[in-house]
Amino acid sequence: MAYINDEVFDAGLDYATANGTRMDICSSEPANYAGIAAVSLGNKAGLTVGAAQAGAVDGRRVVVPAITDGSVTADGTAAFWALSDATAVLIASGALSASQVVTNGNTFTLGTTDIAIRNAA
Repeated sequence: MAYINDEVFDAGLDYATANGTRMDICSSEPANYAGIAAVSLGNKAGLTVGAAQAGAVDGRRVVVPAITDGSVTADGTAAFWALSDATAVLIASGALSASQVVTNGNTFTLGTTDIAIRNAA
């Protein structure tokens, strides 16, 4: 079995902790920061991503806190999330556990989101 020290994983995850400040809900998965604008249905800014910790299965993770008051800015079906620095970098993205129909002007909620790096196989 291959081995990678946790400090190696943590160095990458520390970037998400230091810079991940905005979570968008999206109709499709953006490929880069510029792509978020085309697919965003709403967002929550001012997030504080947690520090690196043991992963739920293995490896390491950071946890994006639950969102209870995100702003919906367009009608559509949210199926993905995108964490960014709110200025230039898409840090991570992934599928929501279930898609959600949203309406402009409403609020959205999301449970906590894990960003994980799994152990080497």
